[in-house]
Amino acid sequence: MEVYPAIDLMNGKAVRLYRGRREDVKVYGEPLEIAERFAELVDKVHIVDLDGAFEGFPRNLDVVGRIIEETGLRVQLGGGLRSYEAIERAYEIGVENVIIGTKAFDLGFLERVTDDFDGITVSLDSKGGRVAVKGWLESGMPVERAYKALRDYVNRFVYTSVERDGTLTGIEKIERFWESEEFIYAGGVSSIEDLGRLAETGFSGAIVGKALYEGLVTLEELLEVAGCSPKG
Repeated sequence: MEVYPAIDLMNGKAVRLYRGRREDVKVYGEPLEIAERFAELVDKVHIVDLDGAFEGFPRNLDVVGRIIEETGLRVQLGGGLRSYEAIERAYEIGVENVIIGTKAFDLGFLERVTDDFDGITVSLDSKGGRVAVKGWLESGMPVERAYKALRDYVNRFVYTSVERDGTLTGIEKIERFWESEEFIYAGGVSSIEDLGRLAETGFSGAIVGKALYEGLVTLEELLEVAGCSPKG
């Protein structure tokens, strides 16, 4: 099981939101400095451009580019990547996996970008069992139905529990509904026990943010439970 430390970007800073609400934000510092610390133990991080998610187009690609260039970290990136040009630009600066949410449900668009780019990942952002789109502000179809509609196009998903995200209240209880795809969990991971439960459910990875920033758990502890050797 992979562990992906998270860096959420807003106005060029590393922040965390509470349940995806833009007004409930806590600033944690300079993203490059945080990325450098993560790079001592892992080789891949999860980055979300929150400004991009809310505004519909990337706003922090310059920061992401610096992180990639100066730390050598591999990056999976989400947030506002809703045009072909934005996705193309993300890959040009060295992003390994572009994560799309809202735009994934335009199947013509999804087919085009998956034909042209490797590593496209779909984010299934769950709010009350339904997919939340447009910066988590609107709800769409049931998550499992969305997964079944999209799995013919991609084999890599991030499942985000919006209502748990940034709350430190533990993970959402989920019955496995996916098959062999790479399936990564995000939202509320706050302990090594949470990570163990995700592994038992069959998730291939977990994204951890606020629990690391608040010191509830260390990255070393998470990597040990996940069976990953720290980098170096």
